[in-house]
Amino acid sequence: MHQFPQDHPHPDKNPHRLEKHGDVRQDDYYWLKERENPKVISYLKAENDYTDRVMAPVKDLEAKLFTELKSRVKEDESSVPVRSHGYYYYGRYEVGQQYPLYARKKGSLEAAEEMLLNVPELAKGHSFYQSTGPMMSPNQNIMAYAVDTVGRRFFTLYFKDLKTGKMLPDKIEDISPNLVWAADNETVFYTQQHPETLRTEKVFRYSLKTHKSEEVYFEKDETYSVHVYKSLSEKFIYIASYSTLTTEVQYLATDKPFDKFKVFSKRKRGHEYSVSDGDNAFYIVTNSNAKNFRLMTTDLAHTDSKYWKEVIPHRDDTYLQDVTVFKKYLILDERKNGLTQIHVTDRHGNNSYYIPFADQSFMAGVGDNREYDSETLRFEYESMRLPPSVFDINLVTHKQELKKTHEVPNYNPEHYRTERIFITARDGVKVPVSLIMRKDFHKDGTAPLLIYGYGSYGANMDPWFSSDVFSLVDRGFVFARAHIRGGSEMGRDWYDTGRTLHKKNTFFDFIDTTDALVKERYANPKKLYAMGGSAGGLLMGAVMNLRPDLYHGVVAQVPFVDVITTMLDDSIPLTTGEYDEWGNPNEKMYYDYIKTYSPYDNVVDAKYPNVLVTTGLHDSQVQYWEPAKWVPKLREHNKGNSVILLKTDMDAGHGGASGRFDQLKETATEYAFILMLEK
Repeated sequence: MHQFPQDHPHPDKNPHRLEKHGDVRQDDYYWLKERENPKVISYLKAENDYTDRVMAPVKDLEAKLFTELKSRVKEDESSVPVRSHGYYYYGRYEVGQQYPLYARKKGSLEAAEEMLLNVPELAKGHSFYQSTGPMMSPNQNIMAYAVDTVGRRFFTLYFKDLKTGKMLPDKIEDISPNLVWAADNETVFYTQQHPETLRTEKVFRYSLKTHKSEEVYFEKDETYSVHVYKSLSEKFIYIASYSTLTTEVQYLATDKPFDKFKVFSKRKRGHEYSVSDGDNAFYIVTNSNAKNFRLMTTDLAHTDSKYWKEVIPHRDDTYLQDVTVFKKYLILDERKNGLTQIHVTDRHGNNSYYIPFADQSFMAGVGDNREYDSETLRFEYESMRLPPSVFDINLVTHKQELKKTHEVPNYNPEHYRTERIFITARDGVKVPVSLIMRKDFHKDGTAPLLIYGYGSYGANMDPWFSSDVFSLVDRGFVFARAHIRGGSEMGRDWYDTGRTLHKKNTFFDFIDTTDALVKERYANPKKLYAMGGSAGGLLMGAVMNLRPDLYHGVVAQVPFVDVITTMLDDSIPLTTGEYDEWGNPNEKMYYDYIKTYSPYDNVVDAKYPNVLVTTGLHDSQVQYWEPAKWVPKLREHNKGNSVILLKTDMDAGHGGASGRFDQLKETATEYAFILMLEK
């Protein structure tokens, strides 16, 4: 057994009484939420020092892992140029640079390169720098772009006149990066968050002519957020107001930016819909009498739902996620049996076919398409073994052209194999899991296993390609991605049976998947490792309390662990919009249920696994104090001699570091932690 130094920090205990529904909880570390308190900062730094001491023996390994991870990054990577309004737009990296360059060429790819944004230059002097890249006016002469230099997702918007090469004086601060142009090339619509709760709640119209911003919409309901977008036809601008279970869309003609937005179809609790358009019709993806969604249409004058006509009916076995409307075609992003598929039809839903894919486990989706009147569809395809590829398919002849496969140096897909299996959960439900291992792997119960999960918000953990995991797979690991309930992999029911009063299915599925992989001899029961981030960090905390014996090591990235306290505090970012996800603990029924699984409230005396917890001081999604409180509480109750570590990035937010190589350093630390436990 490992003997780790146990001289970890001991933050002060200041008991804080929390009472709700006659139930009293005591939180000894509540004070850690005082972000400006020097004692908080020195505690976080002391934890970082302790983590460094514990991991000192694997410092060389960590450096080796970083070099390995970096060796699989093509340093001068570039995106496939995409055609828009007579230009080809693309991004590219230069060797050694953390950030991309954005450029374009006029008319053809042989033309001279015009540099739009030199992000490495702009990022100089900033420890964090995130740019949206160029957002072009319809005539392609004015470029808008937005920048965040802190990591809390508040951006500053700038404009540049590409004809003169000069920056415009206009500058808009503290907004979201969500922006669309009107047809006049001088009006933009953008959204803004609430400064404290971070809910995206307002839409503004800004004129480059008058240099003034005007609020055009405020979303009063605190459980909703807003987003502004434009259709591929560029005929309409839309405002979508959405909560977990309900949507309302407003629309405006792009050539009439000073008209008033009109409501498309009034919000009705439980009705989710999205709108796009083409020529003389709107197209609506809706869950009205269609749990897995169906496609409907209506003419431009009659948008209320009573006028909608069906184009693609509801199917029990197929989940309709999105539609892209071209001049002559409809492209549907769907999923069936847990896998993504691309369904092509004409504008009436006829002459339908599916783009064929060979692998048993893969991820495919509509790519970057910017031209409405096109016979070509760009789509993307990848698997856990095959790096992302960009294809163009001719929608008339169905002929496919591979435009580019993402280059991964020092990698050969022929050395690995993937599997997709279904395991049976405790309630009889079949849960898919995607696996990747070396080609010479034998199911003999000796291999270490890293299992990754999320299972919240209906988000899908698809079998995408990650070049990082090969640093573990090459060392004999099996890597598993568990498609547990709470995501939407198997359709809308998959999400509904993994949220609110069914949330524990998410945790049970993850545990049952791990147990099944051991039983099927994919893994050694003494060499099991689990990883998850954000709501996947909640998953880590919950499964550790339910089965402290199961894993040898756990990596919890920016974990959401104090569910009741956070969900009762509506001043904390993003709380009110989450009531349909976790339940509103202001109601006793939800309070009682959440209290049975919230990781911080369910820490018990047990032999806990080895744990690495990561967080960011400026995290806007999961506040740093949740992991910072959880770690000392876990240590207090830990009856084994495992090590529990907290590593705080003092610069970055929820997404971690902003530079592509800095992000790899975080992965190298996580993998070094796991491999340290293997020694």
